[in-house]
Amino acid sequence: MNTRQRHNDELEEELPPSKTKIKKQMLELQDLGKTLTALSNEKLRELDLDENLLEAILEYKRITKFGALSRQLQYIGRLMRDVEPAPIIAKLDAWNGVSRQHTAWLHQVEHWRDRLLEQPDALTQLLAAHPEADAQRLRTLIRNAQKEKEAAKPPKSYRELFQVLREIIPEPN
Repeated sequence: MNTRQRHNDELEEELPPSKTKIKKQMLELQDLGKTLTALSNEKLRELDLDENLLEAILEYKRITKFGALSRQLQYIGRLMRDVEPAPIIAKLDAWNGVSRQHTAWLHQVEHWRDRLLEQPDALTQLLAAHPEADAQRLRTLIRNAQKEKEAAKPPKSYRELFQVLREIIPEPN
């Protein structure tokens, strides 16, 4: 690396965030504030928000005029700058059931179901990883799901296999 490039890299590190980046972050906080305005009062209290922010959100719910609503939303966005958004976002995701861990776990269960239906040795691997599983029930569900698929019948066993796998494969905490 030459000295000119090193000097340019050092200058970039010292620069504050651009106006565009700051505005984008502010709009994201304002959007999060708008999401908070849709929550019930009980859920808002569970979030343990700053008192001023909570009052501003409750006031937003009382306002009926459009111009006043947009001004109040901007005010909520300004108050959101002083709040750490990560815990709020995590709590909202948990309430909505869309945590990344949960989604990854569901994908893992789906992957196992597909493997069981396509690969003959997959059941042996599953039983090795989860010896408490009922092998006979799994074999029956796999066989029935394959027959349903061949006969173009509704996927009753296919769905039941997924539910059984959800019970067998533990969800990470």
